[in-house]
Amino acid sequence: MQLPNKLYSYENSTLALIPKVLKELQDGSKAVKDLYDDVKQSLDDPTDFLSVMDCLYALRVVDINEEGEVYKCL
Repeated sequence: MQLPNKLYSYENSTLALIPKVLKELQDGSKAVKDLYDDVKQSLDDPTDFLSVMDCLYALRVVDINEEGEVYKCL
C-alpha cells in the first residue's frame, strides 16, 4: 500500500484510488474482473488494485459474495 509521503503524492497513492473503486460500485455489485477492467486505466500497476481492495475489505467497506461479486457494505 502506498500512502502519501515525500515519495508519493496523494494522486499516486492508494488512497486516491479508493473513491474511484467506490464510484464503480455505486450502482450495485460487480464481478472482480469487471471492477478491475473499469478502474485499470487509473492504475499504474495491477497490484495497486489489490492494495485498494485489501484496504476497503479491512475497513469493512466492501465484501465479496459466493458468486464472486464485490459489493458495498455501507
